[in-house]
Amino acid sequence: MNLKQYLAIYAKAVVAFMAFVKALGFLFLFGIVLSFTDLPYWAYYNLGTSSSVRQHQEVIPKAIIVLGGSGMPSPDGLIRTYYAADVANRYPSARVIIALPFNENEKDSLFQLNLMAHELIIRGVDSLRIGFEPLGFNTHSQAVNIAEMYKGTLSQTSLLIVTSPEHTYRAVNTFRKAGFRKVNGIPTFEKPVDEIKIQDKEKNKDHRVKSLDLRYNIWSYLQYEIVVAREYCAIGYYKLKGWI
Repeated sequence: MNLKQYLAIYAKAVVAFMAFVKALGFLFLFGIVLSFTDLPYWAYYNLGTSSSVRQHQEVIPKAIIVLGGSGMPSPDGLIRTYYAADVANRYPSARVIIALPFNENEKDSLFQLNLMAHELIIRGVDSLRIGFEPLGFNTHSQAVNIAEMYKGTLSQTSLLIVTSPEHTYRAVNTFRKAGFRKVNGIPTFEKPVDEIKIQDKEKNKDHRVKSLDLRYNIWSYLQYEIVVAREYCAIGYYKLKGWI
């Protein structure tokens, strides 16, 4: 390869790189503009509450599946066990299954699973109702393994899936694909502090937030954008694999 050919290839590479940088810049700018709207939140909200997540007729669940997420201790794990305990106390006849991969590097490989079980127990759930699914390493394998537990009764076994809002759509549809016919989702939405309590009022002498949009909402919506984009990629991957 002579110098002229080398320079031509280098020039094309530079042009391609600059086009890539411009595309990234456009996406970044688009994300910033989008964060001034409520669209990121509603996209996040829709993943947890769409019609495909909840069936038209809700039935009493035979099993409540708590997907472990980031494990314990973590905000994700705590809020899932909080919601799971609440729904388990509403349906005392339902079995509770915690699905979280065990840690091979820990002396007690079920340590995090036991922590989640403890959170359920201190909130009133009988320990005899709690079971584990520690072998699945993703939502698909967890659904397949739990389906094996109910082999022969899949169509009659009703489930409630407790997981994060953005993950609810994929989780529910993955369990349906695994053979369960009666599956509903419980999205673990956070309950933020009332805006009125932190927003500035004329009568207040203390220093409160002047603009919630600038101080909180923009950053929250940027986070929602990342979470939703990542989840849409995961949904696309699951569809390509035939898992939903």
